[in-house]
Amino acid sequence: MALLSVFDFTTPVPYPFGQERTGWGVTDTAAATRQAQAAGASSLVATFADPIGHDSVIQFPGGIDTQLWHETTLSPDPFPALTTVPDNRVYVPRDTLPAFLKSYLAFTKGRVVLDDPHADGAQIGAPGTTYHRISITSAYGDTVVISTKDGYFNHPFGDEVSGIDVPDLTATLAKARAHGATVLWGPYTGRGGHSAVVRFPGGFVTEIHDGALR
Repeated sequence: MALLSVFDFTTPVPYPFGQERTGWGVTDTAAATRQAQAAGASSLVATFADPIGHDSVIQFPGGIDTQLWHETTLSPDPFPALTTVPDNRVYVPRDTLPAFLKSYLAFTKGRVVLDDPHADGAQIGAPGTTYHRISITSAYGDTVVISTKDGYFNHPFGDEVSGIDVPDLTATLAKARAHGATVLWGPYTGRGGHSAVVRFPGGFVTEIHDGALR
């Protein structure tokens, strides 16, 4: 199981909410926001109180928005343990990639486990091309960083905010379709596994993969 925050606004979604690539629970939202700023991120929305805690929105170089939150009314360990941790998928312009990595790694204290400047473009719907793919692991989970030479991405790539590892992609897609989801792309068969991009009702888009493919 994984934690998914779902927001249902009674008004049009106020900017910049809805633009976040992910959200991270922290022990102190204000302190974490200051740490992000010290690491080179911008504070888009200053720390504010909500009915059950505190939130803020930060932006890493390259335009990557992230919400930070701390809910004071929750029990110390309110969520079930994850069987797999979804990847955070981010699309970063080529010219801001170094600045993004410097800031992101400084804040998350993460480390790069894969840096492939010539990854197979078929993985992101562009066969016959290559792109820059970087995988990062940290206490905030795993992140897949995607950057192309010209900044173009074929639909629906760039819309998905996460990558979910499952035991069997074919079975998962059948289950997703049965519950109203739409397969936007794939399934792609690559070295070590399969991948697809799925949109669930409400507009949530995610990549789903099995095997060693991420």
